[in-house]
Amino acid sequence: MYQALYRKYRPRSFDDVVGQSHITDTLKRQVASGRLSHAYLFTGTRGTGKTTCAKILSRAVNCEHPVDGNPCNECPSCLGIENGSILDVLELDAASNNGVDQVRALRDEAVYTPAAVRKRVYIVDEVHMLSTAAFNALLKILEEPPAHLMFILATTELHKVPATIKSRCQQFSFKRIQSTEIAGRLRFVAQQEGIDLTEEGAALLSRLADGGMRDALSLLDQCVAPGRTVDEGAVLAALGLAGNVETARLMEQVGGRETAAALATLDRLYAAGKDVGSLLGELSALTRDLLIRATAPRGGGALLTGGYDETTMRRLGELFFPERLVQMLGLLQTVGADLGRSANRRTDAELCLIRLCDERLDGSLEGLSARLARVEAALEAGARITAAAAAPRAAEPEQRRDTPAQTEDRPPWEEPSAPAPSPAPKKAEETVRPAPVAPAAPAASAPQRESGGLDGGFWAPLVASLKGQVPMGEYTFLKNPDMVQGRLEGNILRLYVDSDFTREMVRKRAVTDPVLRAAPRGTERVEVTVGKAPAQTQEHEAPQPAPGGGEEDALEDLLAFGKQFDNIVIKE
Repeated sequence: MYQALYRKYRPRSFDDVVGQSHITDTLKRQVASGRLSHAYLFTGTRGTGKTTCAKILSRAVNCEHPVDGNPCNECPSCLGIENGSILDVLELDAASNNGVDQVRALRDEAVYTPAAVRKRVYIVDEVHMLSTAAFNALLKILEEPPAHLMFILATTELHKVPATIKSRCQQFSFKRIQSTEIAGRLRFVAQQEGIDLTEEGAALLSRLADGGMRDALSLLDQCVAPGRTVDEGAVLAALGLAGNVETARLMEQVGGRETAAALATLDRLYAAGKDVGSLLGELSALTRDLLIRATAPRGGGALLTGGYDETTMRRLGELFFPERLVQMLGLLQTVGADLGRSANRRTDAELCLIRLCDERLDGSLEGLSARLARVEAALEAGARITAAAAAPRAAEPEQRRDTPAQTEDRPPWEEPSAPAPSPAPKKAEETVRPAPVAPAAPAASAPQRESGGLDGGFWAPLVASLKGQVPMGEYTFLKNPDMVQGRLEGNILRLYVDSDFTREMVRKRAVTDPVLRAAPRGTERVEVTVGKAPAQTQEHEAPQPAPGGGEEDALEDLLAFGKQFDNIVIKE
């Protein structure tokens, strides 16, 4: 009769137990020295070795020829306990024997000395299932047990065990077994059974086991087929995880910002009967794994939930920055939690996918962080707006005089700024003498610029072209000539500001980057200096006012003041 692998390869000594050396070493020393407790409490998740160690300990304390704290598994006591013929070692299931009457019967017979071995051992599995009355009945005999009695309690939910029980036991916590240790045990079992198990298949099974050796052996047993190699593809197919391929494809479309393809995949899966909540949950689990791989590439392998081969995880990991993964995971968790109260689950899932594909649509701080990470990565990779590409931006106000037919096709966020209104017929009282045009700079001066010379004549149109590109709070400082003035000094555009506060507002990258893009051709960087802008060069000085021109000076000051406001139009 065929025996399941997890039963056939259950450890028979402490040395065979995998991944729990902190417990097995202690128990071996206690058995070898004879310093045994009357009650033990084994805690931990499923499949980590609690019941196995309890059975090994029950044989070790009764073994006639122990070997360094391990049972010999050859003497009559070991063989009798193992095959169940010695009734002095009894294993109970508290899930089905949780009443006070069963515990009282156990307590009454526990006082009798064992008939065939030195110690009477009771192994109580899932002890947290006992009722309150049963725990109270067990408490007295745990407090003052006979010398021949030993209790070994096992539970997966320690918080349900009363403190009065825990305080009377030696407590051992079984941890989840590392994936590498599980994979090694799987390869050993496969070698013994003649199973063709690949390294990748063993690694995938170990991740799917979630730290439990019994689960890993059961999964291996399920994947074995005559004449077939157990690799990653065979594991995914045998365990019904082929649907994860669809999830991985959807994640790849999200990484490529293919919104239309992602929505089409969601529609196809939804039409095939896939629950959108389950789909978002699978995306969330995959995003978590990708985030762990990105932030803990060496030690995070044991934390992965499994279900995806290494090639897929590596390919998907190259598509995302950690900041974007954090934004995606937070969004998926939030939407998944709100689906139960949703009026239209499919619509919410589609909106979630749209925001996953384009982080600009996510107004949260995580979305902003993801966008900044994308810009930083592009800058680190060497992406930069060249001066040749930036030059047309300086002349942008002149080039955006589109016809109405051209403007109607533009999306709202790309609408050109409204052109200046045509000059109205001049009236006698509104006629203003135009400012004289400064002559061109001599050839010996700084390189000729398209938008102005050293006198800063380019600065006003440059600032006007930045409206809508610079945040309004900072743009207020730029357009105020009393606070900020721009001067070209060789290939440097220097901004002279009136105070340290203005300097901190203007030196932000949200300001300097657009300014550099809109600067005249040949400008390499922007620098901000506190102080007054230098006087204009003689070649570009404004004409001196005629004698007695006090009224003209006042008018020029008034015009300069009016240029600070967008809602005042000065007609010439």
